[in-house]
Amino acid sequence: MYELLFWKYQDGIYLNHHLVYEAIIEEQEVAGLEELPVTVILNRINTLFSHWEKVDDNSWKNNKGKGAFQIKTTPQSIQIDCYGTEGKIMNQLVDALAEFNCPLYDPQVPERYDEMSE
Repeated sequence: MYELLFWKYQDGIYLNHHLVYEAIIEEQEVAGLEELPVTVILNRINTLFSHWEKVDDNSWKNNKGKGAFQIKTTPQSIQIDCYGTEGKIMNQLVDALAEFNCPLYDPQVPERYDEMSE
């Protein structure tokens, strides 16, 4: 499994990414994060992956190739767990969230890919 995490900081707020990640995993509210349009984001992903089998409300499986992913949400975050998913597919997910100004936090590295990261 490969995790992709997304959230958006409120203007002027910048927190320790790993601590934010840990709070999100525990489904805790984090002061300083924006509420996300979760339903709109899920609809966007559903549109992008309409050619994939939708296993349930939050899971997709590629019947014509490798990969599957599951999405977990809080009002402030989107977590996508990828299973055997190719890099180009993960990049499509990252690009979809970028449309909502939600940069990727990659806990495997760990690094957040936004304008404040170095």
